[in-house]
Amino acid sequence: MLAAALSPQVLAKYEPVIGLEVHVQLLTATKAFCGCANHFGSAPNTNVCPVCLGLPGALPVLNAQAVEFAALASLAINCQVRERSIFARKNYFYPDLPKGYQISQFDKPIAEHGWIDVPTADGSMKRIGITRLHMEEDAGKSIHDGLIDSAKYTSLDLNRCGTPLAEIVSEPDMRTPDEAFEYLTRLKEILLYCGVSDCNMEEGSLRCDANVSVRPRGQTEFGTKVEVKNVNSFRFVRLALEYEIERQMEVIEAGGRITQESRLWNANEGRTYSMRSKEQAHDYRYFPEPDLPPLVLTREYIEGKRAELPELPEARRARMIAEYELSAQDAATLTAERAFADRFEAAARTARNPRRVANVLLSEVGGRLKALGLEQEQSPVSMAGIVQAADLLEEGKISSKQLKQLFDVCFEKGEEFATVYEREKPEQISDAGAIEALIDEVIAANPKQVEQYRAGKKTMAGFFVGQVMKASKGQANPALLNELVTKKLEG
Repeated sequence: MLAAALSPQVLAKYEPVIGLEVHVQLLTATKAFCGCANHFGSAPNTNVCPVCLGLPGALPVLNAQAVEFAALASLAINCQVRERSIFARKNYFYPDLPKGYQISQFDKPIAEHGWIDVPTADGSMKRIGITRLHMEEDAGKSIHDGLIDSAKYTSLDLNRCGTPLAEIVSEPDMRTPDEAFEYLTRLKEILLYCGVSDCNMEEGSLRCDANVSVRPRGQTEFGTKVEVKNVNSFRFVRLALEYEIERQMEVIEAGGRITQESRLWNANEGRTYSMRSKEQAHDYRYFPEPDLPPLVLTREYIEGKRAELPELPEARRARMIAEYELSAQDAATLTAERAFADRFEAAARTARNPRRVANVLLSEVGGRLKALGLEQEQSPVSMAGIVQAADLLEEGKISSKQLKQLFDVCFEKGEEFATVYEREKPEQISDAGAIEALIDEVIAANPKQVEQYRAGKKTMAGFFVGQVMKASKGQANPALLNELVTKKLEG
């Protein structure tokens, strides 16, 4: 960790500048330039062929579905899709890159000039620019530990060679680690909604490198940037940025200079380490890929892809808030995953009150699932059961307390709501005459408390409500009960 915490004065003196490079594996059946399976988890070096192994004479053929997914992703993040883009060779020499170059895009990527809006600390929205989305292929994987002879050798698994990637490069528009976290969260949501990637960071299908520098506040020129690599979760991106920002401030305050370099994040130690000096674009000796023609997309093709876009998360949140009168927080939770949002909306449209369905789903079912460490798919209560429960509440046939008791049984016994309700069959008392009779009995039995209420201690109303609820075995309609208790005590 850093030698000492920086003072608030030092922290306020500098402004961080953050840009992110996100590599997304596209969810195609086969690789970018050959027919090998694009599948995670196969035995090492089984999904390979002369093309992805870079054998002499093997020629690449572009995967049409990879182009479709790249175009969809580009449009979803508001990029301008080029009608003509060029593939290039990016030359570098790593053991896991058997060709000695990576097929990528350089000065003419498939898409440029996009943006994503993210929430900020003050509750407003901030627009983060996206410089480009370009297509490229992935490299293989070097395995440094975990095998019998790892102490002596690095092993290579080339299954990942040729996996289609979309690299999404942001503008240096983020100023806090929290903004970077929100940008990644929104970007992942959008990509998942479009179905172009599974964005599984544990399997490496979404990887993020962070470029960060600091500068005195008010200065327009950028400081020297450092690239932080090997960050495998959004939480670690935030932690790595927090550390690196303070490290750079400390170096500058001590009279040192920041070196442009790549650094690795070590999650166990909570710090970054120098990896190597940062390459410049000319170090890669880019030149047009001679084995692939320019990628030409017609305007009709691009507009056709735009028409295929689903309703995206931000728009869906806004619509659901307006249509179902949801809170912003509930709408955000319900729309975090497209399939979950689809199931909720399909159910809500059949209910008497969609907002009540949302409340039951998130508080009663969601709360229990979280406490038990279960996923939504593991809930014993289906969406149909949630709708039934919400409708019973809406009709006043059961109270919220009874609903909680019914759900407790559902989760304890692993039974559907309809089954438990039919067996238990609790009924809420909504007959005013029956409730008034119970209130009269309680008032008659507690004259001292009646005097206290009428002497000005209005909180005693809660005592009478509790006593009547107890007498009714929890079946009295709460809203009607409160109304009638006040009426009787005031009478």
